[in-house]
Amino acid sequence: MACPQCKGLESLFDRRTAEADLRRYRQRGPARSTRILLDALKRDGIRGATLLDIGGGIGAIPLDLLPAGAASATDVDAASGYLAVAQEEAERRGLSERVTYRHGDFVTLAADVPPADIVTLDRVVCCYPDMRALVGASAAHARRLYGLVYPRDTWLTRLGGRVFNAGLALTRSSFRFFTHPTSDVDAVIQSSGLRPTYHRDAGLLWQVVVYSRTAT
Repeated sequence: MACPQCKGLESLFDRRTAEADLRRYRQRGPARSTRILLDALKRDGIRGATLLDIGGGIGAIPLDLLPAGAASATDVDAASGYLAVAQEEAERRGLSERVTYRHGDFVTLAADVPPADIVTLDRVVCCYPDMRALVGASAAHARRLYGLVYPRDTWLTRLGGRVFNAGLALTRSSFRFFTHPTSDVDAVIQSSGLRPTYHRDAGLLWQVVVYSRTAT
């Protein structure tokens, strides 16, 4: 990831923000788009599966899938504040021994991160300027299922992204929000041998998609 984006991400997604997100999670559970993704993955079967969650935030996906039958998880996050909060919450729930935590840019770390049965990126693609690098590297790590929550490719999300980025510029944050074309994201994923099996829009902003690895 470009260095200014990393710096902006660490500043915007700091520990205080992570703790606020965790409080909301404890009160309300996962966000609607995350719940849709979790339900879709469970329908495909997660018992005994390994999970790679990239940009996992406070750890909502491992916190749900591990008690539901997944065997283990790896959580890779470029935001150190979120990673610390995720680790503390997993420990509080007695799940920390089943999760490996890695801090950093997944594209940089990819060669040292093992593949997993299930790979998830929940509202992460929109944080990354080089979509092809992130999606290509993460899709290649998925043995069976690949699940994404990312912005819908509409004029409204593009406009909202421009307004959001303008606000960030005013605060001198180097972080930026990206609305990558859906057709481009899909093409990169399918070039890795994955085929779409599920799609659902989650409100005006997000879309939820799941891909499966084709048999060879």
